[in-house]
Amino acid sequence: MSDITAVLVDDEPIAQRRMSRLLASIGDVRVLAEAGDVSDAVEKVRLHRPDLLLLDVRMPGGDGFDVLAALKGTCPEVIFVTAFGDYALPAFAAAAVDYVTKPVDAVRLSTAVARARTRIASRLAAERISDLEAAFEALQQAMKREQDGAPPFWVRSRGRILRITASSVTRIEAERDYSRLHADGEGYLLDETLASLERRLPSSEFIRVHRSTIVRTAAIKGFRRGRYGTWTADITDGAEVRIGRRYISCLKLIE
Repeated sequence: MSDITAVLVDDEPIAQRRMSRLLASIGDVRVLAEAGDVSDAVEKVRLHRPDLLLLDVRMPGGDGFDVLAALKGTCPEVIFVTAFGDYALPAFAAAAVDYVTKPVDAVRLSTAVARARTRIASRLAAERISDLEAAFEALQQAMKREQDGAPPFWVRSRGRILRITASSVTRIEAERDYSRLHADGEGYLLDETLASLERRLPSSEFIRVHRSTIVRTAAIKGFRRGRYGTWTADITDGAEVRIGRRYISCLKLIE
């Protein structure tokens, strides 16, 4: 674990200097700032966001509990360091790590810091787990969206391999043992038969309307009925796709 960062709050300059020396002797505690009253303490903690707050009880502008109240929800781990022994119970009720009385003994302070270090490490581990869980949940949602919708197409074009999103496709036409993908006004040859594409594309997004044509349902502008019961689908890219007689029933699937 890296150094513990701390803010030291004490309204007596001599006590501040002595505490700073004791903390320096511990070795892995880095004091970022010192404060001598409630408002200054709150400001310094919000500014520096330390791991640890070493907090006196009585000070100008209120007391240490006023500092904790102001920092509710954003407070670091707290060690009370005070000349008054009768505030221990409310200190621990406020979830303080420890309660050290003055004059401060170096060994006693080192023990308190060790307890704080353990709690800080546990909190950081919990935060990392929470971050990982959030990232995993986001990945699962992304994978579910990918599974629920049509996957992208990868096509070769002029010496490049392009990723074509399903939402940009208007229609796919059979071309011997291949298929011609129409998207964004361009045509791309796919090394896959129309029958294979029909099996793997979600029916909620793509529908076969002819033995040689699959269309994306969102790309259909409308239908026109012709002579002898024939139907034609008008596509957003300007194409007119004839609907095969055996696929007429697909009209019932399109809302």
